[in-house]
Amino acid sequence: MKKLIVISLLIIANFSLAQKRKKIDTVYVYEKVIVYDTVYLEKPIKMISKAILIPKYSITEIKIKNNLKTTQNNVEIKSYPLLEYGIEAGIGLKNSNWGKELSTKKQQFGENLGIWVSKNIITPRLSLMLSANVYYWNSSFDLDANKEETYLNGYYFTTDNQPLLFQRFNNKHFEYALQLKLFYEWKKIRPFVGFLVNRNTYKMQFLVPENNVLDKLDDFKTTQNNYGFTFGVQYRILKRFLLSLDYQQYQMKNLSLKNSSFDFEIFKTSNTFAERKINLGISYTISK
Repeated sequence: MKKLIVISLLIIANFSLAQKRKKIDTVYVYEKVIVYDTVYLEKPIKMISKAILIPKYSITEIKIKNNLKTTQNNVEIKSYPLLEYGIEAGIGLKNSNWGKELSTKKQQFGENLGIWVSKNIITPRLSLMLSANVYYWNSSFDLDANKEETYLNGYYFTTDNQPLLFQRFNNKHFEYALQLKLFYEWKKIRPFVGFLVNRNTYKMQFLVPENNVLDKLDDFKTTQNNYGFTFGVQYRILKRFLLSLDYQQYQMKNLSLKNSSFDFEIFKTSNTFAERKINLGISYTISK
């Protein structure tokens, strides 16, 4: 009986609670998305090449030269140093029309030494050269009053009446020249044309008075500069050696021989004389 009563009470309580109104709750739903991808792993293929051999190179020396060759559009371009310099030597023949009446020999033989410097302009083929030369010309006639009678023998008098006695004269002399030349190089041939300035040092010897006694030997010399032109050609026989052949001509105006101690000029003329030279030489380039 007691059990029946307890069970009944539980049923009635449960039924009464079920009749009560329940509150509404908010429900949140979370989703987790997982994406899977497939990755394939492949083993590398080992390749062994026995036919291809790559040699190892080592740089032992680097040498830079002035003359470099490059190609551009199948055209060879050659670069040159900014300045070149060298020396030259040669022999030649000289013809002076002022002395043709004094000698039966028309030409004088001579030697020369010189230095030069050259610079390329505009294009590598075109260059300017400045050279300085010393020429020594052997005598083609000799007049010696102590050995023979000449038409120059005798006494000469200065403006203040001091006596001078002729002794000797020949056309052996030194010549100093500056030349500016324009070269054009074609293969191994280098034609040129230029302008020159020179001075010839002719000497005539006299006995001059010293302490009112005529017993001192003294020289009367030329002192003027002459202007002219030159043209010729060079040929390159080796990398540093060139053969040259040139013609020179200049004018001598009012040829005279002077001495600073005496007011006297011999050979004073108002004529213009021409001197012509043909030279054969060899040139060596020092610069690298």
